[in-house]
Amino acid sequence: MSRDRRDPRAEKIAQFVPVGATRPRYDRARQVRSSGRPRRDPRTIFATARVPGQGRVRIDRSQHVPLVSGVSPQVKNEPATPVIRIVEEPAFLVFAVLDADGGRLSRFDRQVLGAARLLADAKDGGGAVVALVGGDAENLGQAGADRLVVLGETDVDASCRASQILSVMNELEPRHILFPESLSGGDLARRLAMRSGERLMSDVEHLTARQSVRACGGGRGEQASAPPRLMSIGEDRVAAYMDRPCEARPIEIVTLAPEQNNSILKSEVVPADPSSMSLAEADFVVSAGNGVTDFEAFRELSHALKATPGASRVVCDAGLMPREAQVGASGTVLSADCYLAMGIAGAPQHLQGIAGCEHVIAVNTDLHAAMVERAGLAIVQDAQKVMPALLRILGERNA
Repeated sequence: MSRDRRDPRAEKIAQFVPVGATRPRYDRARQVRSSGRPRRDPRTIFATARVPGQGRVRIDRSQHVPLVSGVSPQVKNEPATPVIRIVEEPAFLVFAVLDADGGRLSRFDRQVLGAARLLADAKDGGGAVVALVGGDAENLGQAGADRLVVLGETDVDASCRASQILSVMNELEPRHILFPESLSGGDLARRLAMRSGERLMSDVEHLTARQSVRACGGGRGEQASAPPRLMSIGEDRVAAYMDRPCEARPIEIVTLAPEQNNSILKSEVVPADPSSMSLAEADFVVSAGNGVTDFEAFRELSHALKATPGASRVVCDAGLMPREAQVGASGTVLSADCYLAMGIAGAPQHLQGIAGCEHVIAVNTDLHAAMVERAGLAIVQDAQKVMPALLRILGERNA
């Protein structure tokens, strides 16, 4: 087999465009061999024969037309509208009593809804998940709730709330009632167990459609049984629901227990001082890294944001922040709702410490820093310039 020897000089002469300009002009799109035959471009042929608008690559082998363009027009695939999952006539109901502090579902709340969804879809399915919340909550349908029951004001005491849940329980007769094993959720579960006479299986560690398992004997043994009617789920034990969004259709309940004749007249949560709060319990943490030099401004910013101050290992090793403020695998592992990293590059041990944070905001001059990649929102700027700007904005809002 023989082929013509390629002559680059002749190819360049063939691409010359005589336009009369002082500088030579060449038409690079004119792909001509020195022999005069058009040069074959497999990439262009493949792009032209590709059928647009298909998810997978489809090639039309029947095309024999001359190639005009090197790139075929591509049709942009619009994201399909998610199909809402609707359960019109459920065979049974599964209650999920949520904390939903501030009208926002926490990661723990989503896990409880995921556990309820698991029980509702057991075997042949047919069940519906009913979310019980104190007020309005966001994204209940996406988290797996088919129905929604609003119990009323969120500042009522636990005794009255347990009476309300008991009233809904007697009216709708659910097969299972799930609580988060949290401070308020665990309290409500035990109050409801006492009032209803149902056996409570608390702090469930493993849950399937046929079995629920919890630790016993100080963690030295396990207790397994069929899923009872009343359960409280431990944190990070069941995965959240990630399938099609559900309907979250509101249910009107008329027979709610009256909010009166209670021994507790009023109850409220007294917020702790964020500056003295433990990092492991803080909801909002602001940490300083090697990019922060003005620690007076940093402390002023953390106080203005009502956040708990933290620091990277480098800052704590230098003695600029106390050792108990160190964030990371070698310090304190966080489970905060929001983490603001000021001038922190993001060492592996530091990223391990913030793996449980829901929202991460990074301020760093390096666009390719590991902390910037981890963050949901990044500000590529010097932390020394960002801190006074934030303080000025907060001052204007509070004025």
